[in-house]
Amino acid sequence: MRRLLVATTNLGKLREIRAVMSDAPVELLSLSDLPRIEEPEETGATFEENARLKALYYAARTSLWTVAEDSGLVIDALGGEPGVLSARFLRRDASYSERFAEIFRRLDDNPRQPRTARFVAALACVSGGEVVYETTGVVEGEIAAAPRGLGGFGYDPIFVYPPYGKTLAEVTEPEKIAVAHRGIAFRRFAQWLASSERRESSG
Repeated sequence: MRRLLVATTNLGKLREIRAVMSDAPVELLSLSDLPRIEEPEETGATFEENARLKALYYAARTSLWTVAEDSGLVIDALGGEPGVLSARFLRRDASYSERFAEIFRRLDDNPRQPRTARFVAALACVSGGEVVYETTGVVEGEIAAAPRGLGGFGYDPIFVYPPYGKTLAEVTEPEKIAVAHRGIAFRRFAQWLASSERRESSG
């Protein structure tokens, strides 16, 4: 079975990805399974550019088939912020409580603005030094009036998914993965892997 490097050290993301990819015809490795590799500077202006940049970077340093994703929260009333800077919003070492407080402060300054928002996850897979698959998953929602829920991670406590009427931190992990941006992107990737395996087997 072919080995696939999932280029993340985020345990929450890795847990979700492993759940979605459990039946994929690959052996999953994470960066934690390898000697430490210096992180690349994420200079892309979009999630797609950063996913591509990270996948190419780690594939070149490990010679492994590599998948990387870049994801974040896009809030319409904040002009798309925190966007690609979601993991570094305010500052790299800021707590999510601090980030939530700043988001609420800015939204309170513009109370007439809609609180619509979306989570975006862009995925890129690299093999042989080339990007061989890309996709983007998006889930639409709105910003809660206050953080709610103890599950999930990152911005989940302030992101309400309207069909559930709950934040993504208030639902079970399977409920979250079923609708969330990363689940969408990695399900598509798993389907692509399965179809590629079938093509290779039949060929």
